[in-house]
Amino acid sequence: MKATASQQTAATAYLNLPSSEQKGKDIHVHQFQNPPGEGQCHFEAEHTLFMSLAPRPLHYVQSQDGNKFTGLIQKGDFSLAPAGSPFFARWEGHEHCLEVKLTDQFVRQVAQETLEQDFDRISLVPGFRIRDPQIEAITMMLLTEHQQNAAGSRLYIDSLTNVLVVHLLRQHATIQPHLPIYEGGIPQRQLLQVLDYIDAHLGQDLKLADLAQLLDMSQFHFSRLFKQSMGQSPFQYLRQQRIERAKQLLKQTNDPIVNIALECGFSSHSHLSKQFRQLIGMTPKAFRADA
Repeated sequence: MKATASQQTAATAYLNLPSSEQKGKDIHVHQFQNPPGEGQCHFEAEHTLFMSLAPRPLHYVQSQDGNKFTGLIQKGDFSLAPAGSPFFARWEGHEHCLEVKLTDQFVRQVAQETLEQDFDRISLVPGFRIRDPQIEAITMMLLTEHQQNAAGSRLYIDSLTNVLVVHLLRQHATIQPHLPIYEGGIPQRQLLQVLDYIDAHLGQDLKLADLAQLLDMSQFHFSRLFKQSMGQSPFQYLRQQRIERAKQLLKQTNDPIVNIALECGFSSHSHLSKQFRQLIGMTPKAFRADA
């Protein structure tokens, strides 16, 4: 949210200098800072969540759809502006916010595929100073992934985005939609189909939608059933398999570690080393020496 024209000179050190910004097809994550000021936004096709990251509470005046809020907003509090809802804010003190925008098309898709309901029957509720620990946790994990901007994390970001939308629809919508529950995991024949696909595409930035489409189910339900079957999320399984492939190449070839990293779907030597150390307890170089 940009400050007004009267604030632009004072804001030179802050405006348009986001420390993290990532655009995707369905989600846009943007971290920004502003000096004291005011601003407004109106996104016709995007639902927007503004979460405070400021270490100290700030006094805000916010309004949307004829409703107004005046008071202190603490770190972790967020405001929700549904698509097509003009949003205005004035703040005292230096603002530090996380902005998460979700396309209306994607939210409708998740509502239809996951909740088996038409989004026209439900809508997100505008809100100020909302406290929701699960929303805070999900958005901060999204921010961390976007800050790292590492190749190979698409599957993880897709999973977080789906969970975020489902939670918003269940907890911050006009009605409480029913979430169908599927138990028992994925049938073995279909599970092997998914595992074979992952194995054949380890070096690519796999999307959750690609895996779910193999079984003609929603991304949210695919993630839940996969975890029931495998005991870990699709992203955790993908990371494990990439590490296993890297171990084989480290043992059997003399290829440079950076080449092995890229072949296994990691963005760099350091990205592989970080993941390798977390799962194996040593660096790829040390593993190759021991092997």
